[in-house]
Amino acid sequence: ISISVFPPSNACVGRYILNMQITSCGHTYQRCLGDFYVLFNPWCADDPVYMDNQAHREEYVLNEHGILYEGVHKHITSRPWHFGQFEDGILDICLKILDMGASYHHGSDHCWRNDPVHVSMVVNNMISSHTTNSIMKIPENNDYLKGTKPFCWNGSVSILQQWYNGRCRPVRYGYCGSLASVMCTVMRCLGIPSRVVTNFCFPCSIENPLGINEIFDCTGKNLCGKDKLWRYHCWNESWMARRDLNQCCGDWQCLDPTPLETGRGSACSGPTWVRSIREGELDLDYDGHHMFTRVNSNYVGWLSQNNAKKTKFFCDAWPCGQHLITKSVGSEQFEDITGAYKYELGSVKNKEVYYRAYRRIHPGYCNASNCHIERELSSLKNPFLSDSGINMRLKMANCPMYGEDVQLHWLLENLRSENKNLKFNLSAQIITYSGCPMDQFWKDSVNVTLGPREVKKIPLCISYSQYGPYLCDHNIIKVVAVSDPECGEVLMVSRDIVINRPPVIVKLLSQPRLKVPCTAEISFCNPLQEDMKNCVMTLEGCGLFKEPLTIDLGTLASNQQARTIVEFTPYRLGSHRLLANFGCHKF
Repeated sequence: ISISVFPPSNACVGRYILNMQITSCGHTYQRCLGDFYVLFNPWCADDPVYMDNQAHREEYVLNEHGILYEGVHKHITSRPWHFGQFEDGILDICLKILDMGASYHHGSDHCWRNDPVHVSMVVNNMISSHTTNSIMKIPENNDYLKGTKPFCWNGSVSILQQWYNGRCRPVRYGYCGSLASVMCTVMRCLGIPSRVVTNFCFPCSIENPLGINEIFDCTGKNLCGKDKLWRYHCWNESWMARRDLNQCCGDWQCLDPTPLETGRGSACSGPTWVRSIREGELDLDYDGHHMFTRVNSNYVGWLSQNNAKKTKFFCDAWPCGQHLITKSVGSEQFEDITGAYKYELGSVKNKEVYYRAYRRIHPGYCNASNCHIERELSSLKNPFLSDSGINMRLKMANCPMYGEDVQLHWLLENLRSENKNLKFNLSAQIITYSGCPMDQFWKDSVNVTLGPREVKKIPLCISYSQYGPYLCDHNIIKVVAVSDPECGEVLMVSRDIVINRPPVIVKLLSQPRLKVPCTAEISFCNPLQEDMKNCVMTLEGCGLFKEPLTIDLGTLASNQQARTIVEFTPYRLGSHRLLANFGCHKF
C-alpha cells in the first residue's frame, strides 16, 4: 500500500503518529506505520510563513552557517556561527521547547501551534526568560565561574543539546548574540525564515524612554548610572504574515529573546512588525513602543562634579540605532537594513513619525502640536562642540590587535579668532558590550594652547602593558578627553576602541567527501610578549563533528606558533565549514 499525506496549511506543527486501522473477516485491529513531522512551509503559498524568493528561502531557512556582527559602530567585527538546524536530534529538541513553553501563553492546548506568531512568542520566552526551564542564562556582574564564557560558543547545536540532556536546565552562560542565534536555529528548524540582526548604539533607559544619559566625572571616567548604552545588541527577525493585524502577506517581525529592563520589569519583546516601528504605529502589536525607543533615542553626556552638580557636555548628540546590519543573502558581507526600521535622519517623514510616537509614549503630549514637541526637544538637545568654538575628534592611527599598543590622533581645531588655553584630563576605561563601565586603567592631563584658527594633531599612545591586564571578553576600551571644569568650558570627546583577537587559521589538507576521512591544519600564534597558559582549541563543524572537539594546547610561549592536525569524517552532505575557537586565561 502506498500512502501519501498532505497536511493542510493550517495544521499544527509537531510530531504525528500514523496508525492504520485494518478490518478483515470481522476483526478490526490497529497497526502503527510510523511517525512523521509537520513543519511550517515557506514554499507553500497558503502558509503564513510563505516567502516567494528562492534565494531568500535558501539563506533564511536552509543555510546552517551564519555570521554574528559585533564591536562598535566605527569598528565592526564578525565571527562565524553554526546554526545546525538540520543536525540529528535538533528537531526533537525544538519540539521539546514548544512543549516546555506551552504554559507560558496558552496552557496545555496545542491549537496555537499552527500560528507562527504564537509559536515565536513561546520560543522567544523560552530562550532566556527567568523560568527554571529557559535554554540559557545571562551571567550576573560578568561572573562566569559557574559556567562557560558566553563568547566561547561556536554554534547553537551544543547549547541545545546541553539543555536537552541536562533535563532542560538553563545552560550557563549566554549573551545577546548567542541568544538570538539559538532562537534563529529553532525558528529555521520549525520552517520559519529567520535571521540575526545587530544594532549598534543600543540604549537601555528606564526613566526616559527616548533619551539615554551617560555620566562622567572630571577625569573622564564613565560612572555606572541607571542608563546603559550597549555598544551593540543582537536580536532575531522572523518572516510571517500577521493574521492578527489583517496582513495577507509575510513581512519581517522583530523578536528580542534577551530580557531587558522595561517600565514593567524585565521582559523579552516581540513579535513586533518591523514596518510598524518605522511608521511609529506603536499600538499595533507587542512591545512596539519598546522597540521604537531602542532605535530612536537621543544621547546626552553629563559631567558629575564633586558637589553633585551635573553639567551637560558640549558634545554632539546622535540618535541611537543608526546602524542595523545582518548577513547578506548568499554572501559573507553584511547588509545595512537601517532603512527598514527608520526613515532617513532629519527627513520630513522621520520627523512626522517621531512626533507621532512621542505623543503615544508621553501621555502628556497626546494632543500637543508638532511645534510644541519640537520646542521641547530643542530645549533638551546638547549644544555642539562648534558652539564653543572648538572642534575635536579622536582618530585611530592603527587597528590594534592583542599585544599591540593603541595609537590615536587627537585632532583639535580652534574656530575662533582668539587664542584658546585649555586643560584636558585624559582617561581610558574598559567597557563591556552592554555598556557597563569596568576598570579605569589610564589617566593623564595635558595643557593645550590653540592660536586663532589653529589646527593641532596630538598623538596618544596606550601601551599593551597598560590595558592588557584589564581587558575582558568584550575587548572594548573607551578613551575620553574632557576639559577641566575650572577652565569655564565643559568640552568632551570620546572614542570606543575594539582590540582585535589574533586570527585562528584553518587550512583543509584534503577536500571533504561524504564518509571519507579528511584532514585539516589549525594554527595559532601567540602575539604577546608573555606566555599563554591553559590554551584550548574548540572545533565545531556542520556535518563534520557529531559534537565539539576540544584540544588542550597547554602553554604557548611568546611568539610561539601552535599547529595541530585534525582528522574527521563528514557524516552527511551539505556545505561544510570548520569553526575553530581559541581560548586561554587571556581570551
